[in-house]
Amino acid sequence: MIKKRTISLAALAALTGTFGSGSAYGQVEEIVVTATKRVQTTQDVPVTVTALGAAQLQDLRISSFTDYLQQLPNVTAQGRGPGQQIITVRGLGSSSFPVFLSGANGKTPNVALYLDEQPVTMPGRNLDVYATDLERIEVLPGPQGTLFGASSQAGTVRLITKKPVMNQWQAGFSATVSTTKDGEMSNKQEAYINAPVVEDKLAFRLALFNDSQGGYIDNVAGTKALDPSVNPRFLPGNAGHQAGADLSDVTFLDASNTDLVEEDFNDALYRGLRLSGKWFINDAWDLEVTHMRQNLDADGVFDYDPAVGDLDVRRYTADELGEKWHNTAWTLTGRLAFLEMVYTGGYLDRDVDQSIDYTGYANVGPYIPYYICDLAVSYPEAGQDPSGTCQPPNLNTHNIQSVRKQTHELRFNTPEDYRLKATFGAFYDHLKLEDMGDFGYYGSQYVLDREGRRGFAQNAPLPGATTINPNPRDPGVVFFNDVTRTEEQIAVFGEATFEVVPGLWDVSFGARWFDIDVDLRGSSNTGFGNLAGDGGDSDNGNNLDQRLAAFRPAEEQDVIFKAGTTFTPTDNLLFFFTWSQGFRPGGLNRGCSPDTEVPCTYATDELTNYELGWKIDLFDRTVRFNGAAFFMDWEKVQASVFAPEIVGSNLNFNDNAADAEVWGIEGDLTWAVTQGLTLSGAFTYLDTEITALADTGSIAIAPVGSELSTAPNFQGNLRARYTWFVGDYQLHTQTQVSYASSAYSDIVLAERRKMDDYATWNLSAGVRKDRWRAELFAQNLTDTRAELFISTQDDSPRTFTNRPRTWGLRVGYDF
Repeated sequence: MIKKRTISLAALAALTGTFGSGSAYGQVEEIVVTATKRVQTTQDVPVTVTALGAAQLQDLRISSFTDYLQQLPNVTAQGRGPGQQIITVRGLGSSSFPVFLSGANGKTPNVALYLDEQPVTMPGRNLDVYATDLERIEVLPGPQGTLFGASSQAGTVRLITKKPVMNQWQAGFSATVSTTKDGEMSNKQEAYINAPVVEDKLAFRLALFNDSQGGYIDNVAGTKALDPSVNPRFLPGNAGHQAGADLSDVTFLDASNTDLVEEDFNDALYRGLRLSGKWFINDAWDLEVTHMRQNLDADGVFDYDPAVGDLDVRRYTADELGEKWHNTAWTLTGRLAFLEMVYTGGYLDRDVDQSIDYTGYANVGPYIPYYICDLAVSYPEAGQDPSGTCQPPNLNTHNIQSVRKQTHELRFNTPEDYRLKATFGAFYDHLKLEDMGDFGYYGSQYVLDREGRRGFAQNAPLPGATTINPNPRDPGVVFFNDVTRTEEQIAVFGEATFEVVPGLWDVSFGARWFDIDVDLRGSSNTGFGNLAGDGGDSDNGNNLDQRLAAFRPAEEQDVIFKAGTTFTPTDNLLFFFTWSQGFRPGGLNRGCSPDTEVPCTYATDELTNYELGWKIDLFDRTVRFNGAAFFMDWEKVQASVFAPEIVGSNLNFNDNAADAEVWGIEGDLTWAVTQGLTLSGAFTYLDTEITALADTGSIAIAPVGSELSTAPNFQGNLRARYTWFVGDYQLHTQTQVSYASSAYSDIVLAERRKMDDYATWNLSAGVRKDRWRAELFAQNLTDTRAELFISTQDDSPRTFTNRPRTWGLRVGYDF
């Protein structure tokens, strides 16, 4: 027990560091990681790992998802703002259909996200965990499937929280205020307290945060009407709709956003807490329990429309996001004979309530006339030109998602001093995602049905289908989803390392057997002008319980492997070679039928990785250069496409669209120049290529030879930090430059847009005395509009960008 506690405190001391990220002796600091589910330093673990320790997280003012992704050159994201992003590692990106419209339809991510020991990965959107009071962030690029499971095909991102410390009262707070060019003020407060309760036995730690992020995007005035010249599918192929039909007798009413015009309307607020406790039960066993709660509230949108103006959009209905989640996790550690046993589990409960302006669907929706136009437009008599009125297209979708996820893992470790070191165990995961989406067409209550009656159906779930909400929807909801997705997996895994020549040469081998079931139930329904009481269009084939009966569940059983060797000629040199496999589960498509191109199932995509890595410390550990060269072969790449014309459920479908390969090299270099000056940098170079297209051709993607999505050829950053003393005052200054070359937003041709290269520059300076600290900072000094992602949802391309130039002050105190 004493040895265990000594290791924990030593690791904490190394991770906490000082306000600067270099050591007091002019050497590069050591960071302890658990990348192989054993405690090792970054220089001792034969795995490529990028780690941001507690001192670096503080130096870089990292709080949210976007903050830490921008510090990692081998990591990018596809997304549209807080709570709506998908991680990409080493350029292994394909398509990014924004499945927040229907999360149950989403592909499983190919990058695993862990909160301590618990995987919190889920379809549709990553959990946007606020990064407060963390020990470190670990990024493990490349397949990590043998130890970390299904979604770690392209890599694993781990957020490691600070744990309770025995026998020490600790407390502290920090407060930040900042102003953004042409935007609103922002402020955040963070605090922590570590409370020992029973000496050497029990302690608790509490972290609190409140981060109010001011807006910087304007919703500007405008109008919009249905425009057949923009949407050529405005007049579907009905008998009376001939090519070149005369629309002069059709009245198109404008939607106006006058009531919603607002400057800086994209506010976000993160609030929450994390409470953890650690109990040393006896000399052999200890228990950690952590509970975290987080609320995220956001208004507006976080991408702008360049066609409207710089940081401007036109939105015609309210955009609002309310997300709350709580997570309870536990880790029981002890010894059974010579084995260390670890049982870890967790339960996650997440609820999302989001309203989204859907007016852009008028540009692409094939059924718009049926939804918001009078009878004479929707159903003209044969041979006659249409006439009548089409209501304003101020469309909206209201989405409610509920996720319940539990995980359990039991694993064993052999002692560190054995020549044969092994980690092995079993894993269980169960996820249930309930997804309801109501698509509102506010003019629809005036639509005439086939018999000339006014009104619209209060559509209800289809008879015999699994339901979340069995009640009819409100008038004006002309289409809705009521879909439940479940995923269940069990796995047995193990990795073993044998010291062929102790201290010089090791070989390793790993494997994971898994069984994964994915199920999809529920229904979608629409009315097409039926009045309340008519039952809606109950024969439209969107009863998923019936449609997918022969394919449910989508089950996958297989084994993946990993092998490698490590050579350590000196204490300061380590070289390793790894061959590893990764996978991402397939699933079900709700819109499949024999009459369409949509497959009922899509298969697992598979990745094989070949990697040569190195860990090098030079000049008395004042210079560190870590890196890896790799080749990855990606087969049966999953892609998504928005295809309302052919998908019966009116949204998207997934399929295995291509094969691809990635060549790359990545590295990070740190130089402790003097006791106070540290220079550091990191880079990734990628050569990604689509090598083959699927025979089915169900999804039109970029041709062979094209780059993958969100895969810049080069990304890198350089940072310099200098710390010195003036009397009792410790001062510092820091500057950082980041660069990313151009990239593409998607591999699907209809959604593919080129994103320009960009560079950003940050600067900070601060002072510390005793327990007080203060810092002035400037982010994005050049006010660059980085094209982080371009979304083409509803045929209205918008650019997700970084925050404009921001100045701020941060102060803190540690008791």
